[in-house]
Amino acid sequence: MLFRGELVVLMDPHGRQFRYLRLSITDVCNFKCLYCLPRGYSKESAAGAAVAGTAVAGTAALSVREIRNLVTAFAKMGFSKVRITGGEPTVRSDLLEILQTVRAVSGVLEVALSTNGQRLSVLARPLVDAGVSAFNISVDSLNPEVFKKITGMDRLEEILAGIDLLLQLGVKRVKLNAVLMRGLNDDEAQLAAVFDYIRNRPVSFRYIELMQTGENAALFRERHVSAGSLRLRLLQSGWSAQARASTDGPAFEYTHPDFAGRIGIIAPYAEGFCTNCNRLRVSSRGGLRLCLFGTGEESLRDLLQSPDQEGQLMARVQERLGLKAPTHYLHEGNHGITRNLSAIGG
Repeated sequence: MLFRGELVVLMDPHGRQFRYLRLSITDVCNFKCLYCLPRGYSKESAAGAAVAGTAVAGTAALSVREIRNLVTAFAKMGFSKVRITGGEPTVRSDLLEILQTVRAVSGVLEVALSTNGQRLSVLARPLVDAGVSAFNISVDSLNPEVFKKITGMDRLEEILAGIDLLLQLGVKRVKLNAVLMRGLNDDEAQLAAVFDYIRNRPVSFRYIELMQTGENAALFRERHVSAGSLRLRLLQSGWSAQARASTDGPAFEYTHPDFAGRIGIIAPYAEGFCTNCNRLRVSSRGGLRLCLFGTGEESLRDLLQSPDQEGQLMARVQERLGLKAPTHYLHEGNHGITRNLSAIGG
C-alpha cells in the first residue's frame, strides 16, 4: 500500500492499482438465466456455490452495519468506487438503506448498481435519491422471445421502461449487458436492433463473452463465441475505441458520431485481459475474492463487527492481495471456485 500525499494506493505484486470494490449483498436471484441459474435459485444451489471450509459458508448475508465497516475500511485504502451486486440486489428489502450507507462513507465518490432491472420502473427514483449514479442492467436480447428463452422471464418490456425512466431522471451512466451466445443473440438482426436502440439513447450496450463456470460447461461448449468479429465490424464501420478511466471495469467501449449510445465489449478470453485489473470482490457473506475465477476466498467477516477492527481488516486485505495471480486461467479451462455467477456477481 503506497501513500501519495493523502491518496492511498493499494497495489498487488504485479503493479496493478485497486480502487474499485464489487460488493455482493445477496446470492439470491429471481431470474433463471441459461448461463447462471437455469433451474432458478434454491438454497441448495447457493450452499453448493459457497466456498467449502471457510468461515463465511452457510451464514446470512452481511448486515448494514457490517457493510458500513467494510466499505469504510476499503475507502481508507483508496477505493473510491463501489458497485453493489448480487445475485439480484433488489430482492433485499434494505437495499436503499445499504446504498445510502455506502454513499455516505467518506472517500466513496461513485456508487453503482448491477441489476436485472425487473423492479426499475418502481425503484428508479428511490435508487437515484439513495445515491446510485451508475447502473448496469442485464438485457441479453432486445427480442422479447429470445430474452425469455435466455432469462426464463417475460419481463423485457418493463425492464426497458425502467431504463427509459432512468434516462428521464438524468442518469448519465447506464450500461446494458448482454451475454453473447452462439445461435441465441449473436445474429445480424439482433445487432441491428441494438444499433436502432442506442441511436438516440445515451447508453452503453455491452456484449460479454460467455464465461465457463463450474455448472455451465455443456452450455459453454455449445454457445461460446468470441467477440472478436464484432470488434472488427465496429472498427470497419467507423466506430472508435475510447480511453478507459482508472475505476472503469474491463469493457472496451466504442463510439460513433451518428449514435448517442455506445457499444462495449468484454472479452475475458482475450490476451492481456487481466493486465489492467483494478477491482476486488467481496461476497454477500463477507468473503474476499481476489478474482472472479480465483481458487480461494478469505473470510473478512470476523473483522467487520466493530470499527475498532479497521486496522486489522486493512492489513488482512493487503496481505491477501499479495497472493493475487497475474491472470485468471479461464483460457486453460480453470474456472476456480466459481460454480455460478450468482454466488459472487459477474
